[in-house]
Amino acid sequence: MPKRRRRRGRGVAPPPDPSPATIDYYCSLKEIAASGAPGAEDFVRNHGLHLLLFETPSGFAIFSLCGAEIHIPDALESIWVKFASFRPASTIIWLKEFQKFDDNSSAINVGNGVNKQLTDMIMQWRRPGQKLVVGKPEYKSTIETFLGIPCLHDEVVMEVMWGMQRFMSNFVPAEESKLPKEDSLPMSQGLLMFLSRYGFDVKPEMVNEDIVRAAATLFHCDIIEKKCCRALLDVGHYLKRESGIDYENWDTLKLATAFKIICSRKIGGSDEMFSDDVQSKLLDA
Repeated sequence: MPKRRRRRGRGVAPPPDPSPATIDYYCSLKEIAASGAPGAEDFVRNHGLHLLLFETPSGFAIFSLCGAEIHIPDALESIWVKFASFRPASTIIWLKEFQKFDDNSSAINVGNGVNKQLTDMIMQWRRPGQKLVVGKPEYKSTIETFLGIPCLHDEVVMEVMWGMQRFMSNFVPAEESKLPKEDSLPMSQGLLMFLSRYGFDVKPEMVNEDIVRAAATLFHCDIIEKKCCRALLDVGHYLKRESGIDYENWDTLKLATAFKIICSRKIGGSDEMFSDDVQSKLLDA
């Protein structure tokens, strides 16, 4: 009796990688679209933009907002920097329309919902699947209930609203009224956290343009230092290997100054930063 040929087991393709639970907003729109994460399709279809509803003393304005800016992991700590001055803020958010209302409180409220004027205004600009960013929790619940539009409201959103109030006259030139002091948002949480990290105890009433701009400059210096840190550590390894200089407790500025001395062969105004022995070794490195 002839032997039966054994059939080879067919290879089974491994299961596809599961879709991520959330969108990685550091990725490009193309990568987000391919990720299959919940909400990715709508986000990409709307070019990564959310609508934003901004209330002014005499009406409401609709803006487009770069959505990734409020979704990245460190947004609460960093988005305030975008609003330190108007120019960087205007690169992530821009006006679509502003309308004056007879009474803002009757335009949207928990009891009656959203009136026709504001509804038409929102619907004119909103694309299918697009989320609406709002500045009050009651606006979120009211719009979601009566209009069925998914809304966003959280601490990061309030950072954006704080920044927009700072430059309301720039963002909404047609708004002639000034924002009442009682309606102004308190100091940015991100700014407060940043100043606290450096040991500054700043009360909200103390914050002025000089403090915001100085803090933003310091923030950008931190970023530059972090970017340069890895390369400068290589300089430190070189110093220890070639000259026996112990750089372990040096900060980035001291490493950068040492590198400048090596390249220029001049101590310049840095003689107080290094001992005579280290200066000699740097000049010979």
